Amino acid sequence: MSAAQLFPSAPEYGTFPQYPIESVDNALRVLVLLGERPQLRLTDVGQYLGVASSTAHRLLAMLCYRGLVRQNAATRSYEPGPALDQLAYGLLRRLDIRSRARPILEQLNADLQETVHLGRLEGVDVLFIDSIESTRALRVVNRLGRSMRAHCTSTGKALLATLSDEELRALYPEESLPQLTQHSIDTRTKLLAEIAEIRRRGYATSQEESEEGVKSLAVALRASRPPRLALCASVPVSRMTATTRKRIREHLIESAEAIDQLLP
Repeated sequence: MSAAQLFPSAPEYGTFPQYPIESVDNALRVLVLLGERPQLRLTDVGQYLGVASSTAHRLLAMLCYRGLVRQNAATRSYEPGPALDQLAYGLLRRLDIRSRARPILEQLNADLQETVHLGRLEGVDVLFIDSIESTRALRVVNRLGRSMRAHCTSTGKALLATLSDEELRALYPEESLPQLTQHSIDTRTKLLAEIAEIRRRGYATSQEESEEGVKSLAVALRASRPPRLALCASVPVSRMTATTRKRIREHLIESAEAIDQLLP
């Protein structure tokens, strides 16, 4: 039988790259094949890729080095490695987080009667992966699917506070920072000072920094595995009193702890 008959073809998406790198493509094709079969022999890989055994061996050796595959000592076949398992686990966890957190987010929304969000840190941005609007006539709008500058939002600042100062400086190499409103933090020095305060008190705030007329509080989840997540409640300025702020903070902390307990 030919290789085409023995092995499934690797899926293709979009247009073929202008400057393809064959070695990278071969490595990716091996990983795709490993998703179809529990084990691969050296001869399988060589036949599938149409390369010499020595070339297949060097490719597998590099994948083993990076933990994407491992060689079974008994069978000498190649299996998924720890790094590939970790990658798959991380992706599945991201898909699972929203469904697990949703009931708690719904309860938080009902208790506060304000708009609540669940956000994820994506570099210098925060991506809102879930959001439930308040039912009140005057309310903050749903942010589901929106991506905003992390340093301009309470959600983003709560998440940035989970990073080290070294990681923050790497994310923000420049002193000047873009603003979403006139109230947004505009320098790295100010951001680092506020991050230190957030770490001390355990929650972040936004005083019309992402949107005029909106104030918010956010609490980061403690889960050690990525992605980094935070809960936020957004309130029209007219309703954010000292009493409301205290109540929101207490509910956010309680809800964040509840979600943490649900995550593996």
